[in-house]
Amino acid sequence: MALYKRSGVYWYEFVYGGRRYRKSTGVKNQRTAGDIERAFRTALAKGDVGITERKAVPGFRRAMAEFLRWSEEEHRAHYATHRRYEVSSIALLRHFGDTSLDNITPDDVERFKTSRSSEFKTTRAENGKRATTNKKLRPATVNRELACLKALFNFAIKSDVIAKNPVSRIKFLAENNQQTRVLSYTEQQRYLGSASPVLRDVATLILESGMRPEEVYTIRPENVDLPHGWLLIPHGKTAAARRRINLTASARDVLRRRMSVLETPYLFACESDPARPIPKVNNAHDRAVKASGIAPTRLYDLRHTWATRAAMSGIDLVTLAAMLGHSRIQMVLRYAHPTQEHQTKAMEKLEAFNAHQQIGEFERKAARTQ
Repeated sequence: MALYKRSGVYWYEFVYGGRRYRKSTGVKNQRTAGDIERAFRTALAKGDVGITERKAVPGFRRAMAEFLRWSEEEHRAHYATHRRYEVSSIALLRHFGDTSLDNITPDDVERFKTSRSSEFKTTRAENGKRATTNKKLRPATVNRELACLKALFNFAIKSDVIAKNPVSRIKFLAENNQQTRVLSYTEQQRYLGSASPVLRDVATLILESGMRPEEVYTIRPENVDLPHGWLLIPHGKTAAARRRINLTASARDVLRRRMSVLETPYLFACESDPARPIPKVNNAHDRAVKASGIAPTRLYDLRHTWATRAAMSGIDLVTLAAMLGHSRIQMVLRYAHPTQEHQTKAMEKLEAFNAHQQIGEFERKAARTQ
């Protein structure tokens, strides 16, 4: 028996004859709900319950197309999520092809994970063709593809097409999320000097505000208040991500310049479809890093850089978490990485504080003995 509570009443859910059944009992008492669930099972076994014809199980290619159409509408406010599914679908379609959805097993998913983990990254050459590099795919890339596959199967289950998700028992790859790359001010100057105009504006806004790249991409003019010096982030996966950001003078200059020639719904519109924001500027970023000669860095490291500088300037972790759009203080520790010099100065400050307190204590004791 699988009972669970939703909106104050109990629901039951189980699989019978390859079909998933889920229904509200309409009652708040768990024991009564159990009786209702068992009665339904008995009626089902006796054939007293009318069973509608099960939907035909589609092939993987058709299932993915339906899933992406749903995703585009479902994640309209979070375009980056839908775009991530689109990118992940390429490798999934290449591997699973037209395999019927109900014929894909956990073993098949494991084989996909193993196969993809052994592949190398590709890059787009100047002639437009893709070339294989000597770098293995990152675990994060494979995990995003597994997450897409899992979401597709969950969508099919909710549509009553299949009953089980073969990805639910698959262990995702371990990721190294504790990367601590922080740009120096000299590196920042060289990087921005080598960046394209669009990348320079995107990077400047991240470095001046700590925004996520996708938050910059989706800035709309109606969410910018230059006279009062703030920018609204109206959408996000958590309540903390939806926030108001105070703008520095440099950030205001970038926004003012882009808004003065704006003819699209977004300040950073896609060239091929101005009704959408740009999907990313990763290629421009890679070119700027190479041209500037700085050590390898990711676009997201600019957010790390802002957070580290903010922490070093004395901003407390609670305030920093709110400014970054995090719901938990622990998340801030992934972005704030004080330098060794800053830690040395902090220790010197603590040493001076302890010495001052110790002298004060000795003086008070001496005063009491007189």
